Amino acid sequence: MKKTIALLPGDGIGKEVVDVTVEILKAIAEHFNHQFQFNYGLIGGDAIDQKGTPLPEETIEACKKSDAIILGAVGGPKWDKNPVELRPERGVLLALRKALDLYANLRPITTFDSLLDSSPLKKEYVSGVDFVIVRELTGGLYFGKPSERIVRDGEDSVVDTLFYKRSEIERILVSAFEIAQKRRKHVTSVDKANVLESSRVWREVAEEVSARYPDVTLEHMLVDNAAMQLIRSPRQFDVIVTENMFGDILSDEASMITGSLGMLSSASLSSSGLHLYEPVHGSAPDIAGKGLANPVATILSAAMLLRQSFGLEEEAKAIEKAVDNVLNSGTRTADLANGEKAVSTKQMGEEIKNALADDHAILNIMEAYS
Repeated sequence: MKKTIALLPGDGIGKEVVDVTVEILKAIAEHFNHQFQFNYGLIGGDAIDQKGTPLPEETIEACKKSDAIILGAVGGPKWDKNPVELRPERGVLLALRKALDLYANLRPITTFDSLLDSSPLKKEYVSGVDFVIVRELTGGLYFGKPSERIVRDGEDSVVDTLFYKRSEIERILVSAFEIAQKRRKHVTSVDKANVLESSRVWREVAEEVSARYPDVTLEHMLVDNAAMQLIRSPRQFDVIVTENMFGDILSDEASMITGSLGMLSSASLSSSGLHLYEPVHGSAPDIAGKGLANPVATILSAAMLLRQSFGLEEEAKAIEKAVDNVLNSGTRTADLANGEKAVSTKQMGEEIKNALADDHAILNIMEAYS
């Protein structure tokens, strides 16, 4: 298989974790006889410094000419005082979602047995947790107009607008139900229908979509209760679907179930089939360049890419198994070491790459004698 992957390392630790992930993908290409071409693009603070914009047009075009995209991280204090449109977070993330119509964010929340002690929750609450948050990405409060400071009744005031089209709500709910059909067939739709008109419409559309999937159970849950249930009983969830801002908050809350942001992958899906994959964590400028970053989230995002964009299930499982084997061996980066000796970002990548090679060699021997 020949595929082109756009690489957008960005800022801070983004460069480090993407570099390590590229080595893993090269190993996959070698072991499974694929050809991956990597095209780098400027984005975020680096792009501001070199091009005067956080998202150059040539970066968007490079993405559109690729089969999938890996994003590292963007942002840092260096650019915090820039005008809003020249801050990496808003100038990249929101603009890229709109430019590529990345309307659905998938964030798997899965615990590893070897890391249960790293979670701030008790083992009995987090053992066996396995659910997906499906967040709408291109509508809602983050994109509504007007969004501005105004003077009303002689006083400095602000207004933000929450705007959704019915079609936008429908397509994210359809995505959630289709994902649930391949899992445990349970969708929890999160809203605030006791207060917000937008949530009442959301709930109406959820019921309409649910009727098309009689094999999937639909449950409605208010967002404040959902926030509590994620801590109280996270194993109850299979697929959670919600609007943009609620999903932003709940997915960050859920990330701590696993013990570290450095473990969480994500995918942002488009209607065109060009999807973007990235770790959940930010650019962490305080540790950038020190070899302290955990690359596992980005590596697992690459596994999602192989499965979701390229249909390479065996290759995706090979990466996930290699990660699991390395974690079971006790190897940890600084975020998970709990005071014990930690390996560097690059060393963690090497351990996972070696585990891939070991597993592939065993498979070759088994095939030779079968």
